[in-house]
Amino acid sequence: MSTLSSPSTPTPTQRLSEQSPEKKIWTDAEFMALPKDGHRYELVNGELIDMGNSGAKHGYVAVILSAALFNHVFSRKLGAVMDSSTAFKMKSGNKRSPDISFVDKQRLQGMEELPDGFLEGAPDLAVEVLSPGNTVEEMHNKMVEYFENDARLVWVIHPNEHYVLVYRSPQPDRLLKSTDALDGEEIIPGFTLPVSELFQKLSF
Repeated sequence: MSTLSSPSTPTPTQRLSEQSPEKKIWTDAEFMALPKDGHRYELVNGELIDMGNSGAKHGYVAVILSAALFNHVFSRKLGAVMDSSTAFKMKSGNKRSPDISFVDKQRLQGMEELPDGFLEGAPDLAVEVLSPGNTVEEMHNKMVEYFENDARLVWVIHPNEHYVLVYRSPQPDRLLKSTDALDGEEIIPGFTLPVSELFQKLSF
């Protein structure tokens, strides 16, 4: 059922620091200064990971959910929704960039605007839209780190299999099919979206 690859399956992810036997210590400023070349990067265990480019289906699913989340959150002043270019600084020093992130307004108290740099810790809601190259090990490591850094809810969306895994801990809590609905629970009060809307066919 899962579209995840085994850990040994080659992926488009490039470990750019593999050329050197010593892992580079990346400063926040150096990470922010990486080329704006259409790629997005994560920093994991001292390695700079090029997350590559996603296909059309991946981007379409992400925009459908992003738009629904933003409209709900913005109109009710619940916090901030951010896209996949946003990196979050983990306790380990890793920089993680979910496809969609929500940060509760309580964490943003005292700010007139969001910082140019990184927010500390995982977002309250992290959303990952799977690509064919993602591996089981990679996604499990992300779940562990998100919850170690105070994530409260994670949604992992499987575009090809048309289901969503809901996490409240590093182990999946439940599986939602097209007949079910996403629920923001206490993290994003009042938010619901039929899972089927994420996988709707083009109608024009």
